[in-house]
Amino acid sequence: MIYIIDHHDSFTQNVVHQFQNFDEVVCTNFNEINQNKLKKADIIVFSPGPGAPKDYPISSEIYKKFKGKKKIIGICLGFQQILHCENGKIVEQKKIYHGFQSKIKVTSKNSLFKKNSQFTVGRYHSLKLKEPFAAKNFEITMRCAISNTAMTIENNKEKIFGFQFHPESFLTENGNLLIKKILSA
Repeated sequence: MIYIIDHHDSFTQNVVHQFQNFDEVVCTNFNEINQNKLKKADIIVFSPGPGAPKDYPISSEIYKKFKGKKKIIGICLGFQQILHCENGKIVEQKKIYHGFQSKIKVTSKNSLFKKNSQFTVGRYHSLKLKEPFAAKNFEITMRCAISNTAMTIENNKEKIFGFQFHPESFLTENGNLLIKKILSA
């Protein structure tokens, strides 16, 4: 079972529909967590949402409690939530990417995806990871082909993955392939 934590975002139901292609999904608001279902879930997904990671201390607590015990996936705000919990600094970026399509490139040979592969993705964010960033077992594995902004993180040891972009967006080509690869990791 996949437990999706909704951060009150209009994209969350699209995330639910995408993940339902692969497994049973339970989705609740971040402040209405069903602890029994959360404990039974194999995978936790932190959804996109407004604001910044610091606005969601409940999600931070859940991340810290289940890190290394369950597979964790973060999308947009969820990506930033993971980085925030790993002492990454999330900052405003100069250019806002809301409904913007970008090319991203796999930059790591340690990625689940083939190095130098490119993907076209949908972006909806005004915040980004400030670099340098270093956390044990984490690696930035994809970057924007133009700005070099971090677009994915992977921690293959503890099964933690994050997308700054939206794999469920119609602007993302092969979004289901990206999710399938992460779920099978």
